[in-house]
Amino acid sequence: MRSLLVLAGLIAASGALVGTAAQSSATPTAPCSAVTQNAWDHGAVNTFPIHPSCNATETSQLRRALADTVRLAEHAKQHVLRYGNSSEHYRRYFGTGGTGEVIGWFEKVVSADRGRTLFRCDDPDDNCRLDGWGGHWRGSNATDETVICPLSYSTRLDLEQMCAFGYNVAEGATNTYFASDLLHRLYHMPAIGEALVEHYSEGEEYADILELARNNATIAVRDSDALQYFALDVYAYDIAAPGIGCSGPRPQRQVSSAMASTTMASAAAATTSAQTTLLTVAATTVAATTMPSRASLSSDASTLTTQVSAPAASALPEVSESKKSLCV
Repeated sequence: MRSLLVLAGLIAASGALVGTAAQSSATPTAPCSAVTQNAWDHGAVNTFPIHPSCNATETSQLRRALADTVRLAEHAKQHVLRYGNSSEHYRRYFGTGGTGEVIGWFEKVVSADRGRTLFRCDDPDDNCRLDGWGGHWRGSNATDETVICPLSYSTRLDLEQMCAFGYNVAEGATNTYFASDLLHRLYHMPAIGEALVEHYSEGEEYADILELARNNATIAVRDSDALQYFALDVYAYDIAAPGIGCSGPRPQRQVSSAMASTTMASAAAATTSAQTTLLTVAATTVAATTMPSRASLSSDASTLTTQVSAPAASALPEVSESKKSLCV
């Protein structure tokens, strides 16, 4: 009898455990959608939006070009993280400017939210009809939108073609490659460039970008052209043709204004010395023969002064003209 009672107790206990387990398994859990909605980055846009006005071919080309843009910016950032301002390439385009801002502008292209960077192909502002226009930021018409014109799809090169066809950074246009062209267009959008990345150099030549780095490094680190040239230059040197690159010739205007002033001062001093020497020789010659009248001597001195060489400014090197992309 006692064994039967023990057995009955065990059966009852096991039933209670089974009931508890079943009740526990039936406890409702929060749906996955609720967890997603509560995530800190809910609503983030991680891909660049492309307007329905772009056809399948244009969309495919844009997606590839935008991926190349991110690759170009990512490597530029990694180069700065690795070498800092000890890099010759860095100093060329940003002078003594701090590295933090440059890293940040490239990182914005790589990782910033892309919800306010719409690319479209329907040209609502009717600018694609203008000669040479490959696209344009819509500005006050729609600050978060950029139009890519048909010209871009037929003329821009891929990053795999870096340094091909005789291209070099110094003499080539920054919009030769689709990636660098889109880098420029992204910096016009407030979501990426924050209305801080602009075209700050006074001229439109490659030499003007280098001059900005020498004379105003604080601004150079947020100059749109400097960021593009740097990204292209280090990608060419580090990735496309390692250790060789295709930087191209350095412009003759690379001579600093201080050096130019020194050259002019030295030339002026040489001119003065030549004048003094000529006058001394003339005076000695006159004294050795006959003493002319004071008026005659003054006339001789005036004639000798006229024979002095041309102004020193002619000794300065010519400014080479290099091609720069249009902001279109």
